[in-house]
Amino acid sequence: MKPWILGLTGGIGSGKSAAANHFGSLGVHLVDADQAARWVVEPGRPALTHIVDRFGEQILQDDGVLDRAALRARIFQAPQERQWLEQLLHPLIREEMRNALDEARSPYAILVSPLLVESAAQRQMSQRVLVVDVPEQVQIQRTVQRDSVPEEQVRAILQAQASREERLRHAHDVLVNDRDLVWLQREVERLHDFYLTLQGGQS
Repeated sequence: MKPWILGLTGGIGSGKSAAANHFGSLGVHLVDADQAARWVVEPGRPALTHIVDRFGEQILQDDGVLDRAALRARIFQAPQERQWLEQLLHPLIREEMRNALDEARSPYAILVSPLLVESAAQRQMSQRVLVVDVPEQVQIQRTVQRDSVPEEQVRAILQAQASREERLRHAHDVLVNDRDLVWLQREVERLHDFYLTLQGGQS
């Protein structure tokens, strides 16, 4: 039987990766949209050529790999450039994710994506949505510490992502991750046991 797909999302610094990794350790097949986004711009892939044509060689690191920070800086200041990039990459990323989900052999598979709510196409790939949720102040603190970036940059990223309310509106399940890792892992195990009882992601 084909596994059903759980969409797992959460804002920056919410701990969705930690949650996803624990689901993975329980044997659930994970497909990460961020990883798919990295694969489609690897050296030798057509998308990277288009990006260099558009933004010039300075968008590459010395080893020919895309300089993601330089690209991010360029598109955050120019909405039309961000749009161009999304139109180029989104179909390629979707195809990459679909192929990876088709390989799943676990009872259900997880599509991990920070933009699940923003992307109707990704939402349509999921039968159920789990949101890892934390208060905004916690998101900012965690991200500043983890990535050593200024608070303004984190706030800019939060502005570009769906609002917390918007994410929660799409959630079938919510995991509030405002405690420690042990607690998070216990919550993941509780949800996993529940998900194993579902047919097609619906209770």
